[in-house]
Amino acid sequence: MAAPCVEMEPAAAPRSPGAGDLVCARGRNRKAVLCQRCGSRVLLPGAATFARRELFLPSMKKKTALLASNSPDGDVLQDHWLVDDMFSFENIGFTKDVGNVKFLICADCEIGPIGWHCLDDKKSFYIALDRVSHE
Repeated sequence: MAAPCVEMEPAAAPRSPGAGDLVCARGRNRKAVLCQRCGSRVLLPGAATFARRELFLPSMKKKTALLASNSPDGDVLQDHWLVDDMFSFENIGFTKDVGNVKFLICADCEIGPIGWHCLDDKKSFYIALDRVSHE
């Protein structure tokens, strides 16, 4: 099940190996965030803040397969880009509601989920560092 919606403070630096060069001194993304599958640009540099929060994301699938799965397998991920305005995204799609959560997907190739959004919190959109690439 998805984690309850709770306020999240920005964290210091990602734990993922080699990910420290992704965060600038102000805690924002230094590089553009891209879809791992099609390379579509999801976020411009400086558009998100690094945050650490444990969130469950189902395994990466096409949108149709993700919605058809009743009890998806997946991963609990900790390192995320936090975006506070949905209009900051260059390219993002949303699944239908899953409880009080919408999963974020690539709008071009519909692979996902690459992120997570709680409907109770209109200003928190999380993109998992492990589900995207950077340039």
